[in-house]
Amino acid sequence: METLQRLHNRGSISTGYDVDNSVKLEKNNDTTTIEFFERNVSSAGSRTTGTFSAWIKKTDITTAQYLFTFGNVDNDNGRTFARFQTDGTLRIGGGSTVWRNTNRVFRDTSAWYHIVIAIDTTQSTADNRFKIYVNGVQETSFSTTNNPSEDGTLGLNFGKQAIGYNTVDNNSGFNGYMSEVVIQDGVASAPTEFGEFDSSGIWIPKDASDATMGTNGSYLKFENAGSMGAATAGNSFTVQNINQNDQATDTPTNNFATLNPLHYTTKYTITEGATRQNSSANGWGTSVGSIGVTSGKWYFEIKTPDTNGYTTFGAIDADSILNQYLNGDAHAGDAPYGISYYGGNGGIIVNGSYISGTSFPSYTTEIMGCALDLDNNKIYFSKSGTYGNSGNPVTGANGMDLPTGGSGTWFFSTSTYSEPLDTNHGGYTSFTISSAATDADGYGTFEYAPPSGYYALCTKNLEVYG
Repeated sequence: METLQRLHNRGSISTGYDVDNSVKLEKNNDTTTIEFFERNVSSAGSRTTGTFSAWIKKTDITTAQYLFTFGNVDNDNGRTFARFQTDGTLRIGGGSTVWRNTNRVFRDTSAWYHIVIAIDTTQSTADNRFKIYVNGVQETSFSTTNNPSEDGTLGLNFGKQAIGYNTVDNNSGFNGYMSEVVIQDGVASAPTEFGEFDSSGIWIPKDASDATMGTNGSYLKFENAGSMGAATAGNSFTVQNINQNDQATDTPTNNFATLNPLHYTTKYTITEGATRQNSSANGWGTSVGSIGVTSGKWYFEIKTPDTNGYTTFGAIDADSILNQYLNGDAHAGDAPYGISYYGGNGGIIVNGSYISGTSFPSYTTEIMGCALDLDNNKIYFSKSGTYGNSGNPVTGANGMDLPTGGSGTWFFSTSTYSEPLDTNHGGYTSFTISSAATDADGYGTFEYAPPSGYYALCTKNLEVYG
């Protein structure tokens, strides 16, 4: 299956060391709500040598975003940072000098990247003083290459350490997920300290508990929801605007579907770990999921603060997405190969037409569910856990037929008219969940348990049921 293979090549599935948690970070638009980690360094360590390693999943491809800022003095020997540029490239810089800027762009929001930045100014070969590794492979193509002097002092292991933010200029936070963050003081490590290739050639994480941390090192796994800055090894961090609600199970060893920032109408912005679409203009705005499927049985949920019923959700075929049908004032049910449950009157819309003779209740603020059966080309919709039209996804009774004639690759889709909408594919959601139900294999966190035989849309499940 093409979608699964694409995810495999980005290290999104593991069968060895499993990562249980990540943290969702949101840059927001002001310094009072931006989410990041910081630590004041009480005892300086090595100013020449250090390593930063992290698994990341981006949910924003258009703004500058910092992975880290080390040091607190705005010159080359007082600050070192890593930042994604607005064009998607990765930059390593100091207070005034760009040390490296990649030609590679990082625009894949459907899977995880492993980034390792190893710094060692004691190296006699100048180009070895900064090394960047992506998914286990050293990056060698740069638009800009500069090197500090041999044994030169950098903004390492003194002053302040920040993850996901620029604490010198107070801007450009990170939008997305981070997992398995390691900072090493006095050590410039190869990526094999943190990951390995499996037998299929996929780069997967390794437990970094035995890695050398040094005086100012840290290993953050984000396992303690009540203390998200707690360190598994080394030094803990202070959290800024981060709490237990920012813990996620979307990880580099089990990658969940989210909303896709590459495929949504410009009437909306996507935030909250690519699980919320926000209104910015009147008219229908539509988002689609980041993982498409051709077989199997899948489940997701939405919740909307909808006050007028102008919300739809359902599924759409890849042909409608690729033909940019959703770029106008439309939703999935209007598309040539799409189907939506419309909240305003409880109707079902297929290929732009209402389907009569069905019994689906209207809704406003309830948690709604969608069960997609691609083995039998059916779809089922629920309100507060009860399926409309007397549907039964387990027995196959009274399901709605999916439109035929498209590519056969389906994506979950959501739309609202000038209102925000929260989604939940199981890996993270910003709306409150009281029951914490999972699928039969223990994956995903939902308000209502997926029907028997239906699963959260994640790579662990795709490997078995997709």
